[in-house]
Amino acid sequence: MTDSSVSEVPQPKQLRDIAVERLRAMIAQGRLRGGEWLRQAALAAELGISYTPIREALKQLEAEGLVEHVPYRGVRVVKFRPDDILDVYSIRMALEPQAAYSAAQRITEPELAALRDLYERMCELHGADVLARARELNEQFHLKIAEASRRTYLIRTVRAIWTWFPKMLWSQFLPDSALVGLEEQDNAEHAQILGALEAHDAEAAERAMYHHIKSARQVFIDILSQRAQD
Repeated sequence: MTDSSVSEVPQPKQLRDIAVERLRAMIAQGRLRGGEWLRQAALAAELGISYTPIREALKQLEAEGLVEHVPYRGVRVVKFRPDDILDVYSIRMALEPQAAYSAAQRITEPELAALRDLYERMCELHGADVLARARELNEQFHLKIAEASRRTYLIRTVRAIWTWFPKMLWSQFLPDSALVGLEEQDNAEHAQILGALEAHDAEAAERAMYHHIKSARQVFIDILSQRAQD
């Protein structure tokens, strides 16, 4: 019989999970571009992982919306159109303000402390060389607010969106140079969201989150318009 008092030894990550993480990162970083075909032999050789975990990883990434299977052709990285990104922003504008509203009612002091820490760390980051880190902290900030809502299916949907957005947006449409200099605006908007959550003001948190995402959507539109004119 197994002694139930003995703690289970953590198992190492499965090769499939390692492949998923590495491929997801390659897509997020733009090393695998939208529309690029993914050949299992080449990926297996590059990652040093056998075909089966690669095949399973591609199925997982397809479920996440990062890649797509084309019958008789293979698997390729999803290539978004500008309208697709605008639709995603619209979805975020519908869901994340709801999450902020509920979070303001239910958030705990430890959760607020974690958000303050993320906010302060974001405020310290400026310039292209720390942009990747700023993105990570921004994602954590938004996901922690969603988690504080305690709304299971809302959390699940928001997490799914952030699995590939805005990473795919950045890698396919916006070069890092287009995003440098927007830190002050983002930090000011994050401060408004955080302040509303600290005050447990649900309506203010909802408004602040809506404004924040709408503002980001407009930045995307403006950058695309400028690039079209160049």
